[in-house]
Amino acid sequence: MSEIKVLEGGATQLFINAGGETDGDPLWAARYLVTKPEAILATHLDFLRAGSNIIRTVTYQATIDGFVKYLGITKEESLEIIRKAVDYAKEAVKIYTKEIENNKNVTNQKPLIAGSCGPYGASLHDGSEYTGSYCTSVSREFLMDWHRPRIQALLEKGVDVLAMETIPCAREAEAIIDLLKEFPDARAWLSFSCKDGKSLADGSNFQEIAVRCYKNAAPGQILAIGTNCIAPKYVTSLFQGINRDKSDDFIPLIVYPNSGEKYTESEGWKKEDAPTLHEFIDEWLNLGVRYIGGCCRTCATDVKLIRAKVDQRFKH
Repeated sequence: MSEIKVLEGGATQLFINAGGETDGDPLWAARYLVTKPEAILATHLDFLRAGSNIIRTVTYQATIDGFVKYLGITKEESLEIIRKAVDYAKEAVKIYTKEIENNKNVTNQKPLIAGSCGPYGASLHDGSEYTGSYCTSVSREFLMDWHRPRIQALLEKGVDVLAMETIPCAREAEAIIDLLKEFPDARAWLSFSCKDGKSLADGSNFQEIAVRCYKNAAPGQILAIGTNCIAPKYVTSLFQGINRDKSDDFIPLIVYPNSGEKYTESEGWKKEDAPTLHEFIDEWLNLGVRYIGGCCRTCATDVKLIRAKVDQRFKH
């Protein structure tokens, strides 16, 4: 079996199962934890059946502040919703494991659950997870305090790994690295929001900050560093050189980009002539990618294609 772990796709699959998108909703997909849990369970199963080794809880935009403000519930009730998200993922894994019993041809025999943690900017509902504009106005301590309750709730419910994702700036990434040291048994990946082939969303150098975070983390705590929610065409230049001649200090990389379509405020998602993520898979694996999936506008069919490509590469 290959060392490459196939992740899931984006929330598009959930929107298909729920019968509509949540654009403009301050809770985004996290609202479905309350209104349509059956769609969440179905989505986890879709990805598992497509070949995902790791599925993520629907908690990217599930924050205590957000639930208190927009659902009118207490802090403890908010934490309970986050815990329930783990239950839905566990139930999906249980159902899937039963389905594939005695089927040795399946390559994702023991799926893992990642607890999804979006950046502080995602809770501001102003798109700042794609600019990092808030990073200069909040302290590292504030960011640690903000991330802590959700991380704690996810870990207490038994997620296998934390998905710290769409992080737009060094300050928040470094706050997360420091915070994770409070949970020495936790394992996580750190995935950045980047604006092009060299920079984080806030304009700082991706490689410099990614390598620094990996080296400053507690030994063995960060499973991979990389990027998500990005156009596939930028990924190679972001990663190129990180693992050049570094067999002794290899850094595992993670990528789950968007489909390749372009998003604008006025027109929404629009097809582009740019290459899709599937065309880059071999190239990325050669650069040290060990975790690969999809983000916006990707669904179970994309995961199936990724799975097939990975399995073909490592076929004996």
